[in-house]
Amino acid sequence: MTEREKMLAGLLYDCGDKELLEQWHKAKNLIRDYNLDNSEDRLKKSNILEQLLGGYGDNLWITAPFYVDYGNNIYFGNNCEVNMNCTFLDDNKIKIGDNALIAPNVQIYTAFHPTNAKERFGKSKDNGSFEFCKTQTAPVKIGNNVWIGGGVVILPDVTIGDNVVIGAGSIVTNDIPADTIAYGNPCRVIRKNV
Repeated sequence: MTEREKMLAGLLYDCGDKELLEQWHKAKNLIRDYNLDNSEDRLKKSNILEQLLGGYGDNLWITAPFYVDYGNNIYFGNNCEVNMNCTFLDDNKIKIGDNALIAPNVQIYTAFHPTNAKERFGKSKDNGSFEFCKTQTAPVKIGNNVWIGGGVVILPDVTIGDNVVIGAGSIVTNDIPADTIAYGNPCRVIRKNV
């Protein structure tokens, strides 16, 4: 099993793996170009997104700056907007449905580390340094017609149902059912979204 296969399966994997580092550097170079290109050059930005993302539908708008780990694990439906300064750590799949609005400074994480330092870092080298820390992942799924407010943090292994609004500044630690408005730290359902 390759380190990428382990990564996508949610097993402990080595971030310093050669294949993963090549993909990581490719994504960093593509996103650098995306963030630096002229805002009105939609064709060039679209060409970069085609190389970067796992897939996307019609009418995707991502305002720079935008940050990713690998990019190729991110999937958007149709008519999605991502506002500026969002970070998607896509060490596992991030799937976003149709008609999603993602406000500025949203962070979506699929990666996490063992809480035990010995498991996280392993044995130190003779010079006292460590290899890359061990990592695990879990996917994030966001349904259709979802609005994620500014500054929201979505943690690994979270599913957000259709027609949900997540209030600004929330930290989403658990699944949020469809047709609800939720906010807080930790984020919780406040009422139905009718």
